[in-house]
Amino acid sequence: MSATLLAALGSGGVVGFTLGLVGGGGSILAVPLLLYVVGVANPHVAIGTSAVAVSVNAFANFAVHARAGHVWWRCAAVFALFGTIAALGASTLGKAMDGQHLLFVFGVVMIVVGGLMLRSKKAAEPAGRPVDLRMCLTTALVASATGAASGFFGIGGGFLIVPALILATGMPMIQAVGSSLLAIGAFGLATALNYAASGLIDWAVAAEFVLGGILGGIGGTVLGSRLARRKAVLNRIFAILILAVALYVLARSALAF
Repeated sequence: MSATLLAALGSGGVVGFTLGLVGGGGSILAVPLLLYVVGVANPHVAIGTSAVAVSVNAFANFAVHARAGHVWWRCAAVFALFGTIAALGASTLGKAMDGQHLLFVFGVVMIVVGGLMLRSKKAAEPAGRPVDLRMCLTTALVASATGAASGFFGIGGGFLIVPALILATGMPMIQAVGSSLLAIGAFGLATALNYAASGLIDWAVAAEFVLGGILGGIGGTVLGSRLARRKAVLNRIFAILILAVALYVLARSALAF
């Protein structure tokens, strides 16, 4: 078994494990792991390859939530449609940007995400709202913003999409999580197809990364269920990890200018 294969399986396992353990936000580690552990040299290839892994894992988890009835289909469909259009446009802009500059901005985004995760507190469940024109327009607007962020950086964006769905529709948390996975899968697929059209995906590494993610996700989910009462502590630890990785990404990209 080659070192690259082990690195891809292990890195995918880390992402899957963190997703299973703490939920949204784990996919943001995929690009740094592909670059600095697996050894993908081109930042754009790392982003395209990450988008494939994000999409496959999101659709797999979406199927589980859909069977459990955790999806508001009309809201999820509107969110996925408008967000996917934005993701296509934003991923085109991302491909056109210099790779090191893109990584530097990505590092800044990671710092913002880590800071938000450290500050986040559990909010009361909102009351549901009628599915009317106003809700659909609000959903479309918020979806476009989150889809653009997802496409530009090749990340899942669950940490943005779940609160955005709650803000736009008032749906309960579990339905927001289930519905978000349709959007995450669609955004990742749109980004992956865009990058694939330019030959910016390492398909072998993507397959290995997905396999590792599936195995790691099983372990993370099992451990996460046992540590459910310590979820807030786990989120803080993970946020600190994101901040540390962000500083490393910023330092590496700054030295490459």
